[in-house]
Amino acid sequence: MTYIQEKYLKEVVKKLQEELKIKNIMAVPKLKKIVINMGVRNAVADKKNIEVATKVMELITGQKPKVTSAKKSISSFKLREGDKIGLVVTMRGNRMYDFYGKLVDVVMPRLKDFRGVGKDSFDTRGNYTIGISEFTVFPEVDPGKFDKVQGLQVTITTSGKTKEEGVALLRALGMPFQK
Repeated sequence: MTYIQEKYLKEVVKKLQEELKIKNIMAVPKLKKIVINMGVRNAVADKKNIEVATKVMELITGQKPKVTSAKKSISSFKLREGDKIGLVVTMRGNRMYDFYGKLVDVVMPRLKDFRGVGKDSFDTRGNYTIGISEFTVFPEVDPGKFDKVQGLQVTITTSGKTKEEGVALLRALGMPFQK
């Protein structure tokens, strides 16, 4: 069990029960999954970019990403249906909690001019999406080995039914929101 899981079970559940006035422990919001998505720049022009991005995602997440392909052809982007253009990884369980701990404690403080994340990226169901402009902020990635730096999106899916429940859960788990 990771330290985030222990913190959730020992402290956060009780705190959220009181804060959100939930009687049943099973109704307290929790993390369901974390999805990391990366659109690969110039993937159509150079097929090696997908391979490089796959190595980066493996380093960051600890599991092999699924390659996503284009659903539609777009002539102005020289993109055809079925071209490989992105990567996605879904994490659950221990890996999810490990990644969340690393994201909050290590990666976010390394972001340039970081003053906290905004609360406006929540959807109505309490899920949160963060855009990270460079993958080099992750400690596993050696910036000298990769010449092309790209961004990625991290979507944190919660079992919360409202935006307020999602905000309360992530705040209790240590997400640094803006003041």
